[in-house]
Amino acid sequence: MESQRKWISHSANLRSRPLLLLALMTLTLTWAAKTAAQTYDAEVHIQPRKPVQEASPAFADSSLKSHDRPIVKNVDVVLVPVTVTDPMSRLVTGLEKDNFQVFDGGDQQQIRHFSSEDAPVSIGIIFDASGSMADKIDRSRDAVIEFCKTANPQDEFFMIAFSDQPALVADFTQNIDDIQAKLLFVNARGRTALLDAVYLGINKLRQASYTKKALLIISDGGDNHSRYTEDEIKSMVREADVQIYGIGLYDRSPGTIEEEMGPGLLDQITEITGGHAFRIENLDELSAAATKIGIELRNQYVLGYRPNHPMHDGKWHKIKVKLQPPKGLPPLHVYAKTGYYAPE
Repeated sequence: MESQRKWISHSANLRSRPLLLLALMTLTLTWAAKTAAQTYDAEVHIQPRKPVQEASPAFADSSLKSHDRPIVKNVDVVLVPVTVTDPMSRLVTGLEKDNFQVFDGGDQQQIRHFSSEDAPVSIGIIFDASGSMADKIDRSRDAVIEFCKTANPQDEFFMIAFSDQPALVADFTQNIDDIQAKLLFVNARGRTALLDAVYLGINKLRQASYTKKALLIISDGGDNHSRYTEDEIKSMVREADVQIYGIGLYDRSPGTIEEEMGPGLLDQITEITGGHAFRIENLDELSAAATKIGIELRNQYVLGYRPNHPMHDGKWHKIKVKLQPPKGLPPLHVYAKTGYYAPE
């Protein structure tokens, strides 16, 4: 009987091996098919994100040069987020596709995609912690929290604080409490490396979960300690598919050249991307401005088009959005990005 049981057990093992091998082969082929599907897709229109190393305060000077080639994407559909406001800077909602016209290099385009839905956003907060912010930092902390409160529950945030150099103080999170807790340990000291912080923020957004990306800058003046130049950062901002908003806490009588140039610098950086900057002289208005920016991000129109004459020249192509508002409305203001880089 014992030998018979061993023979039966042995026979069962022999019969089970082909089934085991078949199962392993099936799993292997399934895994290979999934991998192939992830690595090749003929219909992909957006360049996949490349993983980058975690940003650190002491980043290398050589990572951005004025002679670097632009970062370009295989542009099939160009997406243009648009914000519309009235003369009182109030948001205008309820417009339709027919109310918009898009021009690419002076050539009117057919709007193929139109949306005004609240899509999730990946947002970086660029927080000025330089010494000149000492008497403003408490209100600035409050403004960040008010901004986060306007978020879609799916939104994700990170925060960079900067003084002599920028540093990532809160990584991507959907929990506002994480941001608030980290803000408590941010103290004002040192000089102002604003441009370096913008550079670090745009690089961090390459790790974002969502297509829609934005930066919010809260600062009290111009740059006086960055490694990167204004022209280098403006070039980088043009290449990045990121909307930038700013809140400038300016003194009525700037004490330095950098402070005097600060409003213009923040205006230029934000307007390139279709965002804009709020100028704050009364700190009581700070939280309201932050809330307004958050609401704007929730209430944007998105226009999509395929260029009539796609160019593969690697050059900057200007975009102009014009509005044909319904009759009876006052003159409206349109905020939209100013262009994109074509693929080579």
